[in-house]
Amino acid sequence: MATILITGANRGIGLELARQYAAAGDRVIRTMRGHDKAGETVGETIPLDVTSDASAAALAEMLKGRPVDLLINNAGVIGPDPAKQTSTAMDFAGFLGALDANVLGPLRVTQALLPNLRAANAAKVAVISSQMGQLSSQHSGFIAYRASKAAVNKVFQCVAADLAGEGIAVAMLHPGWVRTDMGGAGADLDVSESASGIRKVLADLDIASTGRFKTWDGRTLDW
Repeated sequence: MATILITGANRGIGLELARQYAAAGDRVIRTMRGHDKAGETVGETIPLDVTSDASAAALAEMLKGRPVDLLINNAGVIGPDPAKQTSTAMDFAGFLGALDANVLGPLRVTQALLPNLRAANAAKVAVISSQMGQLSSQHSGFIAYRASKAAVNKVFQCVAADLAGEGIAVAMLHPGWVRTDMGGAGADLDVSESASGIRKVLADLDIASTGRFKTWDGRTLDW
């Protein structure tokens, strides 16, 4: 039985991952900021604002001495109004907020929980990223979101290099275009299909494959 901690697990992909891991018999810790949409008891719930140093420190204190086998950094934001995150019109405060939540947030939580990860046997860290952050993509729109995902990919590529010697494997994951509050009703994938694929990718993750950018169905993406 593994201990799985998932940030932003009050809805969407995070909540579905929590449900699936709990159904498989794992210990699940769900962290969240805002209303819990679970509608039923799913694991242990802990408040967390990933943009707050104090909140991350409080989480670490609460979990002191408890091994965490898998940390899934799922919490994130889409950024400001799409009309205000273009190259010609930018909500700069909103851009900074997206960078804090989507880049610094996962790093903040990962650093806070390093003692818990080190206490586990062959722990793993995942970041829910997006193919919208690929530098090879020529598309525009949602610039704050795209930039934040490109940045978190680079940051966690570095995390993977730094933690490889400790046996902690790291993955950046594109979950697909999923029918959630963020993805919208017209998206391609049901949330259960995306979560199931992510779980398989993470089950296969090891030091030999650390630091890669993968899709929910296991394909390797370029940067």
